[in-house]
Amino acid sequence: MPQKKKHEQDEAAVANQAAQEGEAPAAEEAQPSAEETLAESRAEAQKNWDLYLRERAELENYRKRMQREKEDLARFANENLLRDMLPILDNLERAVDHAEQEPEGGLLEGVQMTLEQFRKTLERLGVVPVDAIGEPFSPERHEAMGQLESSEQAPNTVVQEMQKGYTLNDRLLRPALVMIAKAPAVPSKD
Repeated sequence: MPQKKKHEQDEAAVANQAAQEGEAPAAEEAQPSAEETLAESRAEAQKNWDLYLRERAELENYRKRMQREKEDLARFANENLLRDMLPILDNLERAVDHAEQEPEGGLLEGVQMTLEQFRKTLERLGVVPVDAIGEPFSPERHEAMGQLESSEQAPNTVVQEMQKGYTLNDRLLRPALVMIAKAPAVPSKD
């Protein structure tokens, strides 16, 4: 036991000597105090808070800008279509004016020209008529309004078109309203 006490005393003496020589205060100066660490943490937290607020504001501005663009797109989506339709309207008005001045038959020619212009405009925009007459009935492209007996056409073949159907870029815009063929009724022997 006496050796143990002596060893503890020697260690205490070495610590006192080091403290007197200034080694311990130098080590304390190398590490920042708790107040300095707290101040640095607060500064970093404030910097991160400012960045967060700026990002939130930027995100909110982006959301508002996208909402405005979406509303404008909805309001003006048909602008090109309507611009293409205006010359057709002009031609129809000219045909009516011409028919009022000259009742001999210029109206038919003017309306036919306007109809052709209208068809070309629709084709340019991707609208194509659905072929119906003579085609097999397809519920994806045709809407059957009834059946007609026909010995000339195979059953379930379109024999009459009541209203044209149209596709827009290969997607059905409106089905064709059609009458389809059915086999003629066999006369009974009664």
